Amino acid sequence: MRVYWIISSIITFLLLGVGVYGFYFISEYVPGQLDTPSTILDTDLEESVDDEAQQREITEVIHESQKLVVKIETPIGHLGSGFLYNDLGDIITNAHVVTGTENVTVITADSRQLSGTVIGISEIIDVAVVRVPELADTPPLNLSTEKAEIGVEILALGSPFGLENTVTTGIISGVNRSFELPPYHYDDVYQISAPIAQGNSGGPLIHSKTGEVLGINSAGTEQGTIGFSIPIGNVIDLIEVWSREPMTSLPNLDLYEEDYHYRGDFREFNDEDMATYVVGYFFDSLNYRDYITAYSLLGSSLQTSTSYQSFRASYLNTRSITVDNIQAKTTDGNSLEVTVVITTEEREGGNSTFRSYKIIYTMGYENDQMKILTIDETPL
Repeated sequence: MRVYWIISSIITFLLLGVGVYGFYFISEYVPGQLDTPSTILDTDLEESVDDEAQQREITEVIHESQKLVVKIETPIGHLGSGFLYNDLGDIITNAHVVTGTENVTVITADSRQLSGTVIGISEIIDVAVVRVPELADTPPLNLSTEKAEIGVEILALGSPFGLENTVTTGIISGVNRSFELPPYHYDDVYQISAPIAQGNSGGPLIHSKTGEVLGINSAGTEQGTIGFSIPIGNVIDLIEVWSREPMTSLPNLDLYEEDYHYRGDFREFNDEDMATYVVGYFFDSLNYRDYITAYSLLGSSLQTSTSYQSFRASYLNTRSITVDNIQAKTTDGNSLEVTVVITTEEREGGNSTFRSYKIIYTMGYENDQMKILTIDETPL
């Protein structure tokens, strides 16, 4: 019996010890742990911070690149883009943009209209150089002559339809593409998922991470879903020859002007095409948090009824907008309407909420620019 009593006492003592420790653990350690943020929340927070940092980096690349991208207009009505590549004021563009003329007008990102002279143009490769003396000593874009690989994320900058500082995004979806668009031969070019529209020609293909120029956006398909860009490394030697020794006489290439309508980026665009593009550009601007550009696409009546501050505030919690469907039509009353179905990701209390909307935009021209005149939004 004495042995049994001893064993019972030991067990009781151990249970009391465990109880005391448990009380201490619960009262002292657990509250401290509850004050420590969840590792799951930490991960979500880190991912959110990383996403925002990446977004800022892309926005900075776009902002810095756009300063050095220009719109080019010629006396015979050609429209295209170009970009500054050296400190002599030399602009790289496509040959088909400046064909048939020696003198062009160059419009900078800050709306200066400068005079440019074609100092080099190829009869075979779709590349040309325009010298703008007033841009001399301006720090140019950095070029990458290394061949890019499939999957590299890119930005295509230019002035499609005359809309300056437009950005389309995508990836390099193919390499070593070769084809002919008379009189030019396109050999070993990039295929990109970013569309090339009328006016994009001659603009830079930018690496979205480094900001370096990878190529010259040159042609697009009829559907506008695929673009082609000439790798800068393929033509830089020729370009630098023209910069060192400008051509004294230009080849007579205006004979090929009649062939432009065969080019993907010179097909005729109607008002519905333009309206669709402007609405898409509106959403691209919102996704890049470029609220100023998005606001500028609104007509005067909308801007009068909605201040920029309130417009911007209404999108600050919107993380992304995905366009699920977009269609343009001219109604019986000759109004131009663009119907869009979108999905938004919005921040609410630290969480993401997804919502879908059907939006009908009434479009029209103001001062020769397509604008959004009215907005009719319906939650789905």
